[in-house]
Amino acid sequence: QVQLVESGGGLAQPGGSLRLSCAANGFTFSHFVMSWARQAPGKGPEWVSGIYSDASKTEYADSVRGRFTISRDNAKNMLYLQMNSLKPEDTALYYCAKDRGAFRPLIETSPDDYDAWGQGTQVTVSS
Repeated sequence: QVQLVESGGGLAQPGGSLRLSCAANGFTFSHFVMSWARQAPGKGPEWVSGIYSDASKTEYADSVRGRFTISRDNAKNMLYLQMNSLKPEDTALYYCAKDRGAFRPLIETSPDDYDAWGQGTQVTVSS
């Protein structure tokens, strides 16, 4: 059974940093593109960042490029999101997600292309 468990969220001040983690099990983690997405109150889900199965390529939404860094440790089945220079508009529930197919050579941005999601970790940016 696929399981994704996020952690690391919390309260941060504007300009601050947080590091999110996602522990994966129940599938061969190293075979799949993984992404982070977020959902703010009253808004739809927003793809944030994705990473190839072998970490050779990463992509970011325009809203976070230059501030967030996605990474993974395939030996530990872990996905990470380092978030720097946080802004109040980054406040959301953050999810990690598993791509629907193994070794797909692209990073999808639509939620429909991901078939497993964690329960989310809340990030609140406020002074």
